[in-house]
Amino acid sequence: MSKLAEIVEVNSVSRISEGTSVVGEINSSNDIRVDGKVKGKLYSEGRIVVGEHASLEGTLICNNLDLWGKVLGDVYVKDLMSLKGTSSITGTLHVRKLQVEIGAELNGTCKMIGEEEFDASLGKLVSQPAEVE
Repeated sequence: MSKLAEIVEVNSVSRISEGTSVVGEINSSNDIRVDGKVKGKLYSEGRIVVGEHASLEGTLICNNLDLWGKVLGDVYVKDLMSLKGTSSITGTLHVRKLQVEIGAELNGTCKMIGEEEFDASLGKLVSQPAEVE
């Protein structure tokens, strides 16, 4: 594989821009950056970054999560969830590692889980994407 191909793959990020609203289910093998609004289920095999002005209502499932904005719902993180100082979350967290900055709001419950428990939950939470023709 060429160096250029490696760089493109590493930097592949699905983006939901500020001013954009999405209702439904999103499954991505790439990282996801949200600066708009999402209502539904958001799944990434990589990292999800929720910007400072973003809001999500529903279920988030990913390997790593950096949260600056607002989330209302259930969150499943296989590795590290980082709550930044401007973040606000109301719901149930299922995480392996949690990092909380001063100023972050966490209203709900937090359960520390291992990779096995995450993988078991994944099969129940994420539906297989339909084939696009």
